[in-house]
Amino acid sequence: MELDRLDRDIIGALVEDARSTYAEIGQKVGLSASAVKRRVDRLRETGAITGFTARVDPTALGWTTEAYVELFCVGKTSPSAIGVAVARLPEVISACTITGEADALLHIRATDVRHVEQVIERIAAEPFVVRTKSSIVLSRLIETPLITSRNGSTFVA
Repeated sequence: MELDRLDRDIIGALVEDARSTYAEIGQKVGLSASAVKRRVDRLRETGAITGFTARVDPTALGWTTEAYVELFCVGKTSPSAIGVAVARLPEVISACTITGEADALLHIRATDVRHVEQVIERIAAEPFVVRTKSSIVLSRLIETPLITSRNGSTFVA
């Protein structure tokens, strides 16, 4: 689906505050509330908007430690096999295949370093994992949950 400027502006307003009313969004983008609703409905139907969520500070939930773990796998382990295995772990908040020596990179959130170690032990126990390499995050220097496009619309990074 091709998004026009108004669609992008509506999405930007929703990313900024998904609890905004259609009237509030309409004021920002220059449309009536009913026109905004029709566009949001269309954006949802086409899959451009996949859902609405709350952003929660992980530390408020006790998840104060984070790490990145590189996975080195046996032979030609498929990305789907890796995905299925790590999706069972609630501590794994993101996983992707990557270029370079490692086969995948996992982003983990945990309560403390011992908890990270336990998660890594569970990951390393998977039959396709040869080894792991982990890095504990000491501090976040930049965290940009929103990005702004060239036309000024704001989107989730």
